[in-house]
Amino acid sequence: MPIFRIKEAANLLGVSADTLRRWADGGRIETTTDASGRLAVDGLTLARFAQDLAATAGHGEGATVVAHSVRTRFSGLISRVTRDTVMAQVEIQAGPHRFVSLLSREAADELGLEPGMLAVAAVKATNVSVEIPRIS
Repeated sequence: MPIFRIKEAANLLGVSADTLRRWADGGRIETTTDASGRLAVDGLTLARFAQDLAATAGHGEGATVVAHSVRTRFSGLISRVTRDTVMAQVEIQAGPHRFVSLLSREAADELGLEPGMLAVAAVKATNVSVEIPRIS
C-alpha cells in the first residue's frame, strides 16, 4: 500500500502541511510513519479522507459558484476500483473533484490499479462547457 509523507498528502488534499498535521493531532485523520520514521498517511486512508472532505466541501445546496473552469489533468488518489470480467471502473478523488473512468479490465490489471494509489485523471473532450451562474 502506498504511503504519503505529510507534505505530499497535504498537496493532494489541497491544504497546507500544517493543516494536515492539526487534523492528525485532532484525530480527524489517522497517520502512520514511513520507512524513515517520518509522519505519513496510508494511501487508502488518504483516499477515503479525500472523499469525505469533498463531500463536506460546501459545494452542495446553497453554495454559490461565481466562476468555474478546469484544466485537463488532475492528480489524485484512486478511491475505488470495480472490476468485472471485461471492464473496470476506476474512481479518482482529486481534491473536491471525483473522476470516474471506464477502461478494460486488462488495462486496469496491467497498471495495477488499486485504492490508495496516486493517479492522474487526464480528461480529453470535444465539448467543454464553462458556466458562470447568476449572482443573486
